[in-house]
Amino acid sequence: MPAAAVPTLRDGDVTLRPIRARDAKALEKVLIANRNWLRQWEATYPGGGTFIDTRASIRNLLAHARSGHALPFIIEVDGELVGQLNVSSITYGSLSSATIGYWVAQDVAGRGITPTAVALATDYCFGVLRLHRMEICIRPENGPSLRVVEKLGFRYEGFRRRYIHINGDWRDHFAFGLVAEEVPRGVLRRWREGRVQPDVARVPDGDRAASGYPLPLADR
Repeated sequence: MPAAAVPTLRDGDVTLRPIRARDAKALEKVLIANRNWLRQWEATYPGGGTFIDTRASIRNLLAHARSGHALPFIIEVDGELVGQLNVSSITYGSLSSATIGYWVAQDVAGRGITPTAVALATDYCFGVLRLHRMEICIRPENGPSLRVVEKLGFRYEGFRRRYIHINGDWRDHFAFGLVAEEVPRGVLRRWREGRVQPDVARVPDGDRAASGYPLPLADR
């Protein structure tokens, strides 16, 4: 997929647009301002430092987009940069799947921006790219992100021990998935119409206990 195929998607005041090299300065400003908020969820490299080169990160994202394996987005609200969403590991053929990762600035959290962005990206992947399955993996203690998959009806699929290197160590994750047949009229529309089946994202008590976080963050 060429970089030009990364779309611009909108719903109300929320916009997903392709990331650009010239976003580096503005993106770095938001990342620095939200350092304490985001550090606990940042992907890191085993044995590496914590310094993030925003320009190098954008170059890497654009390279994956040019190869057809990613859709790197900036999240904007009323034209202001407030976060990122990346569709990665795009695979076609018999698998036809991808994964989604995202973050938003602390001052806009809880306003429905993240689920809107995730729904827009998922609907594009199902409807335009004709992918079959989307996956989101979330750390057990990340209550706000767990609420995103609950709102959108991503199904709980399993516990992945020490799955991704985050904030300096290998971290456990819960995996959630959705296939195209489950949302024939779209993820965003199903959520807005209140048709998400309750409890599909519920993590079994056994897996919560195994993760060391037996209750959602908000309930502890």
